[in-house]
Amino acid sequence: MSQPVTHRRVSRRASWTGRALLAPAVIAIVIIAIYPLGYIIAASFSESSLGRPFSEWVGFDNFAALLGDGITLPSLGRSLLFAIPSALIALIAGLAVALSLDAAVKGGRIIRVLLLLPLMTPPVMAGVIWKLMLAPTGGLLNNIGQSLDPGSEPFLFLGSSPAAMISVITVDAWQWTPFCVLLVFAALQTLPTEVYEASQVDGAGVWQTFWRITLPLVLPSLITVLLLKLVVSFKVFDLVFIMTSGGPGFDTTVSSYEIYRTGLQTFDVGAAAAQTIAFLVLVTIVILPLNAVRQRLHKES
Repeated sequence: MSQPVTHRRVSRRASWTGRALLAPAVIAIVIIAIYPLGYIIAASFSESSLGRPFSEWVGFDNFAALLGDGITLPSLGRSLLFAIPSALIALIAGLAVALSLDAAVKGGRIIRVLLLLPLMTPPVMAGVIWKLMLAPTGGLLNNIGQSLDPGSEPFLFLGSSPAAMISVITVDAWQWTPFCVLLVFAALQTLPTEVYEASQVDGAGVWQTFWRITLPLVLPSLITVLLLKLVVSFKVFDLVFIMTSGGPGFDTTVSSYEIYRTGLQTFDVGAAAAQTIAFLVLVTIVILPLNAVRQRLHKES
Protein backbone atom coordinates (compact mmCIF):
# COMPACT_ATOMS: atom_id res chain seq x y z
CA MET A 1 0.00 0.00 0.00
CA SER A 2 2.86 2.36 0.75
CA GLN A 3 4.31 2.10 -2.76
CA PRO A 4 1.18 3.44 -4.63
CA VAL A 5 0.86 6.24 -2.06
CA THR A 6 4.51 7.20 -2.53
CA HIS A 7 4.05 7.09 -6.31
CA ARG A 8 1.05 9.43 -6.11
CA ARG A 9 3.00 11.84 -3.89
CA VAL A 10 5.89 11.88 -6.38
CA SER A 11 3.45 12.49 -9.26
CA ARG A 12 1.77 15.36 -7.42
CA ARG A 13 5.15 16.87 -6.53
CA ALA A 14 6.26 16.60 -10.17
CA SER A 15 2.97 18.17 -11.30
CA TRP A 16 3.34 21.12 -8.93
CA THR A 17 6.99 21.49 -9.95
CA GLY A 18 5.95 21.69 -13.59
CA ARG A 19 3.29 24.28 -12.80
CA ALA A 20 5.79 26.32 -10.81
CA LEU A 21 8.24 26.28 -13.72
CA LEU A 22 5.49 27.38 -16.12
CA ALA A 23 4.23 30.14 -13.83
CA PRO A 24 6.77 32.83 -14.91
CA ALA A 25 5.95 32.26 -18.59
CA VAL A 26 2.20 32.41 -17.91
CA ILE A 27 2.57 35.59 -15.85
CA ALA A 28 4.69 37.18 -18.59
CA ILE A 29 2.07 36.31 -21.25
CA VAL A 30 -0.71 37.76 -19.09
CA ILE A 31 1.21 40.99 -18.48
CA ILE A 32 2.61 41.45 -22.00
CA ALA A 33 -0.25 40.17 -24.17
CA ILE A 34 -3.55 39.37 -22.48
CA TYR A 35 -3.88 42.42 -20.21
CA PRO A 36 -3.04 45.02 -22.94
CA LEU A 37 -5.41 43.31 -25.39
CA GLY A 38 -8.20 43.21 -22.82
CA TYR A 39 -7.61 46.85 -21.91
CA ILE A 40 -7.75 47.92 -25.58
CA ILE A 41 -10.96 45.96 -26.21
CA ALA A 42 -12.59 47.48 -23.12
CA ALA A 43 -11.41 51.00 -24.03
CA SER A 44 -12.77 50.65 -27.57
CA PHE A 45 -16.30 50.36 -26.13
CA SER A 46 -15.90 53.37 -23.86
CA GLU A 47 -15.36 57.09 -23.91
CA SER A 48 -11.83 57.33 -22.57
CA SER A 49 -9.07 59.89 -22.41
CA LEU A 50 -5.63 59.83 -20.83
CA GLY A 51 -6.91 61.57 -17.74
CA ARG A 52 -10.33 59.88 -17.53
CA PRO A 53 -10.27 56.27 -18.73
CA PHE A 54 -13.60 54.42 -19.01
CA SER A 55 -15.61 57.52 -18.13
CA GLU A 56 -18.64 56.22 -20.06
CA TRP A 57 -19.57 53.04 -21.92
CA VAL A 58 -20.62 53.93 -25.46
CA GLY A 59 -21.00 50.49 -27.05
CA PHE A 60 -20.14 50.47 -30.76
CA ASP A 61 -20.16 54.26 -31.11
CA ASN A 62 -16.36 54.45 -31.52
CA PHE A 63 -16.46 51.88 -34.32
CA ALA A 64 -19.33 53.67 -36.05
CA ALA A 65 -17.39 56.94 -35.80
CA LEU A 66 -14.22 55.51 -37.36
CA LEU A 67 -16.23 54.18 -40.31
CA GLY A 68 -17.40 57.70 -41.11
CA ASP A 69 -14.47 59.90 -40.10
CA GLY A 70 -12.83 59.71 -43.54
CA ILE A 71 -9.38 59.13 -42.00
CA THR A 72 -9.23 55.71 -40.35
CA LEU A 73 -10.27 53.56 -43.33
CA PRO A 74 -7.91 55.37 -45.75
CA SER A 75 -5.09 54.94 -43.21
CA LEU A 76 -5.77 51.19 -43.21
CA GLY A 77 -5.51 51.22 -46.99
CA ARG A 78 -2.24 53.14 -46.79
CA SER A 79 -0.91 50.53 -44.34
CA LEU A 80 -1.59 47.88 -46.97
CA LEU A 81 -0.08 50.10 -49.65
CA PHE A 82 3.04 50.45 -47.54
CA ALA A 83 3.42 46.97 -46.06
CA ILE A 84 2.94 44.79 -49.14
CA PRO A 85 5.36 46.58 -51.53
CA SER A 86 7.93 47.07 -48.77
CA ALA A 87 7.84 43.37 -47.84
CA LEU A 88 7.97 42.19 -51.47
CA ILE A 89 10.83 44.53 -52.40
CA ALA A 90 12.87 43.47 -49.36
CA LEU A 91 12.15 39.78 -50.06
CA ILE A 92 13.02 39.94 -53.78
CA ALA A 93 16.17 41.97 -53.12
CA GLY A 94 17.08 39.65 -50.27
CA LEU A 95 16.62 36.59 -52.49
CA ALA A 96 18.80 38.11 -55.23
CA VAL A 97 21.60 39.01 -52.80
CA ALA A 98 21.35 35.66 -51.00
CA LEU A 99 21.62 33.76 -54.29
CA SER A 100 24.71 35.79 -55.19
CA LEU A 101 26.25 35.11 -51.78
CA ASP A 102 25.43 31.42 -52.03
CA ALA A 103 27.12 31.21 -55.41
CA ALA A 104 30.17 33.30 -54.58
CA VAL A 105 30.80 33.06 -50.83
CA LYS A 106 30.40 29.85 -48.88
CA GLY A 107 31.58 31.27 -45.57
CA GLY A 108 30.82 34.91 -46.01
CA ARG A 109 31.17 36.07 -42.40
CA ILE A 110 32.59 39.48 -43.30
CA ILE A 111 30.00 39.96 -46.05
CA ARG A 112 27.21 39.06 -43.66
CA VAL A 113 28.46 41.55 -41.07
CA LEU A 114 28.53 44.28 -43.73
CA LEU A 115 25.00 43.36 -44.81
CA LEU A 116 23.81 43.72 -41.23
CA LEU A 117 24.85 47.38 -41.02
CA PRO A 118 21.51 48.82 -42.30
CA LEU A 119 19.61 46.46 -40.00
CA MET A 120 21.71 47.52 -37.00
CA THR A 121 20.97 51.18 -37.73
CA PRO A 122 18.11 52.36 -35.46
CA PRO A 123 15.01 53.28 -37.52
CA VAL A 124 15.05 56.83 -36.14
CA MET A 125 18.65 57.30 -37.24
CA ALA A 126 17.92 55.76 -40.64
CA GLY A 127 14.97 58.12 -41.04
CA VAL A 128 17.09 61.16 -40.17
CA ILE A 129 19.88 60.13 -42.55
CA TRP A 130 17.52 59.53 -45.46
CA LYS A 131 15.54 62.69 -44.73
CA LEU A 132 18.76 64.67 -45.06
CA MET A 133 19.68 62.81 -48.25
CA LEU A 134 16.25 63.48 -49.78
CA ALA A 135 16.03 67.12 -48.69
CA PRO A 136 15.20 69.58 -51.51
CA THR A 137 18.00 71.93 -50.40
CA GLY A 138 21.39 70.39 -49.69
CA GLY A 139 20.15 66.82 -50.06
CA LEU A 140 22.52 64.36 -51.73
CA LEU A 141 20.09 63.19 -54.42
CA ASN A 142 18.98 66.69 -55.36
CA ASN A 143 22.61 67.86 -55.43
CA ILE A 144 23.44 65.05 -57.85
CA GLY A 145 20.39 65.89 -60.00
CA GLN A 146 21.24 69.60 -60.13
CA SER A 147 24.88 68.87 -60.96
CA LEU A 148 23.69 66.81 -63.93
CA ASP A 149 21.05 69.41 -64.91
CA PRO A 150 22.02 72.80 -63.39
CA GLY A 151 18.77 74.49 -64.39
CA SER A 152 16.45 71.90 -62.86
CA GLU A 153 14.22 72.53 -59.87
CA PRO A 154 14.82 70.43 -56.73
CA PHE A 155 12.53 67.42 -56.50
CA LEU A 156 10.32 67.15 -53.41
CA PHE A 157 10.88 63.52 -52.48
CA LEU A 158 9.07 63.89 -49.14
CA GLY A 159 6.81 66.78 -50.02
CA SER A 160 4.90 65.48 -53.03
CA SER A 161 2.60 62.59 -53.80
CA PRO A 162 3.21 59.71 -54.50
CA ALA A 163 6.95 60.36 -54.08
CA ALA A 164 6.67 60.58 -50.28
CA MET A 165 5.13 57.12 -49.89
CA ILE A 166 7.57 55.64 -52.42
CA SER A 167 10.47 57.19 -50.50
CA VAL A 168 9.34 55.77 -47.15
CA ILE A 169 8.75 52.33 -48.72
CA THR A 170 12.23 52.43 -50.28
CA VAL A 171 13.93 53.35 -47.01
CA ASP A 172 12.07 50.62 -45.10
CA ALA A 173 12.96 48.03 -47.76
CA TRP A 174 16.60 49.20 -47.68
CA GLN A 175 16.76 48.75 -43.93
CA TRP A 176 15.14 45.31 -43.83
CA THR A 177 16.65 43.72 -46.95
CA PRO A 178 19.66 42.43 -44.91
CA PHE A 179 17.21 40.66 -42.60
CA CYS A 180 15.71 38.88 -45.61
CA VAL A 181 19.17 38.17 -47.03
CA LEU A 182 20.33 36.38 -43.88
CA LEU A 183 17.20 34.25 -43.56
CA VAL A 184 17.10 33.31 -47.24
CA PHE A 185 20.86 32.66 -47.28
CA ALA A 186 20.47 30.32 -44.30
CA ALA A 187 17.66 28.49 -46.14
CA LEU A 188 19.81 28.14 -49.28
CA GLN A 189 22.59 26.57 -47.21
CA THR A 190 20.27 23.73 -46.19
CA LEU A 191 19.29 22.71 -49.75
CA PRO A 192 20.55 19.25 -50.79
CA THR A 193 23.61 19.41 -53.04
CA GLU A 194 22.77 16.07 -54.68
CA VAL A 195 19.87 17.63 -56.57
CA TYR A 196 22.11 20.33 -58.04
CA GLU A 197 24.76 17.79 -59.01
CA ALA A 198 22.11 15.76 -60.81
CA SER A 199 20.84 18.86 -62.63
CA GLN A 200 24.37 19.68 -63.80
CA VAL A 201 24.75 16.16 -65.14
CA ASP A 202 21.46 16.60 -67.04
CA GLY A 203 22.76 19.86 -68.52
CA ALA A 204 20.30 22.23 -66.82
CA GLY A 205 21.12 25.93 -67.20
CA VAL A 206 21.20 28.57 -64.48
CA TRP A 207 17.60 29.72 -65.01
CA GLN A 208 16.26 26.17 -65.32
CA THR A 209 18.02 25.24 -62.08
CA PHE A 210 16.57 28.28 -60.33
CA TRP A 211 12.96 27.89 -61.51
CA ARG A 212 12.73 24.10 -61.28
CA ILE A 213 14.92 23.33 -58.26
CA THR A 214 15.97 26.29 -56.11
CA LEU A 215 12.69 28.22 -56.06
CA PRO A 216 10.40 25.23 -55.29
CA LEU A 217 12.75 24.03 -52.54
CA VAL A 218 13.19 27.44 -50.91
CA LEU A 219 9.60 28.63 -51.41
CA PRO A 220 8.36 27.61 -47.91
CA SER A 221 11.20 29.63 -46.37
CA LEU A 222 10.44 32.58 -48.65
CA ILE A 223 6.80 32.59 -47.51
CA THR A 224 7.97 32.52 -43.88
CA VAL A 225 10.31 35.47 -44.47
CA LEU A 226 7.55 37.35 -46.29
CA LEU A 227 5.21 36.70 -43.35
CA LEU A 228 7.74 38.08 -40.86
CA LYS A 229 8.49 41.11 -43.00
CA LEU A 230 4.81 41.90 -43.47
CA VAL A 231 4.30 41.95 -39.70
CA VAL A 232 7.26 44.31 -39.32
CA SER A 233 6.03 46.54 -42.16
CA PHE A 234 2.54 46.84 -40.72
CA LYS A 235 4.05 48.11 -37.47
CA VAL A 236 6.04 50.93 -39.11
CA PHE A 237 5.94 54.18 -37.18
CA ASP A 238 9.47 55.50 -36.72
CA LEU A 239 10.19 56.22 -40.37
CA VAL A 240 6.85 57.92 -40.96
CA PHE A 241 7.22 60.02 -37.81
CA ILE A 242 10.76 61.16 -38.66
CA MET A 243 10.60 61.50 -42.44
CA THR A 244 7.12 62.85 -43.25
CA SER A 245 5.00 63.19 -40.07
CA GLY A 246 2.21 61.57 -42.08
CA GLY A 247 2.38 64.13 -44.90
CA PRO A 248 2.13 65.63 -47.34
CA GLY A 249 -1.48 65.95 -46.24
CA PHE A 250 -2.38 62.42 -45.16
CA ASP A 251 -0.46 60.66 -47.95
CA THR A 252 1.83 58.69 -45.60
CA THR A 253 -0.49 58.53 -42.59
CA VAL A 254 -0.53 54.77 -42.04
CA SER A 255 -2.67 53.18 -39.33
CA SER A 256 0.02 53.09 -36.65
CA TYR A 257 0.66 56.82 -37.10
CA GLU A 258 -3.06 57.65 -37.12
CA ILE A 259 -3.53 55.68 -33.89
CA TYR A 260 -0.69 57.71 -32.36
CA ARG A 261 -2.31 60.97 -33.48
CA THR A 262 -5.70 59.99 -32.11
CA GLY A 263 -4.45 58.67 -28.78
CA LEU A 264 -1.53 60.97 -27.97
CA GLN A 265 -2.34 64.20 -29.80
CA THR A 266 -6.11 64.46 -29.46
CA PHE A 267 -6.10 62.21 -26.33
CA ASP A 268 -9.15 60.23 -27.49
CA VAL A 269 -8.09 56.88 -26.09
CA GLY A 270 -11.43 55.21 -26.85
CA ALA A 271 -11.27 56.10 -30.53
CA ALA A 272 -7.60 55.08 -30.68
CA ALA A 273 -8.49 51.71 -29.14
CA ALA A 274 -11.23 51.19 -31.76
CA GLN A 275 -8.73 52.07 -34.51
CA THR A 276 -6.30 49.56 -33.00
CA ILE A 277 -8.94 46.81 -33.12
CA ALA A 278 -9.71 47.65 -36.76
CA PHE A 279 -6.00 47.57 -37.53
CA LEU A 280 -5.67 44.20 -35.79
CA VAL A 281 -8.52 42.83 -37.92
CA LEU A 282 -6.82 44.06 -41.11
CA VAL A 283 -3.47 42.48 -40.18
CA THR A 284 -5.22 39.22 -39.29
CA ILE A 285 -7.06 39.14 -42.63
CA VAL A 286 -3.74 39.53 -44.46
CA ILE A 287 -1.60 37.25 -42.29
CA LEU A 288 -3.88 34.24 -41.77
CA PRO A 289 -4.18 33.17 -45.46
CA LEU A 290 -0.44 33.62 -45.94
CA ASN A 291 0.25 31.56 -42.84
CA ALA A 292 -2.09 28.83 -44.15
CA VAL A 293 -0.11 28.75 -47.41
CA ARG A 294 3.14 28.55 -45.43
CA GLN A 295 1.89 25.62 -43.36
CA ARG A 296 0.67 23.76 -46.47
CA LEU A 297 4.00 24.23 -48.23
CA HIS A 298 5.92 22.99 -45.19
CA LYS A 299 3.74 19.86 -45.06
CA GLU A 300 4.31 19.19 -48.75
CA SER A 301 8.06 19.75 -48.57
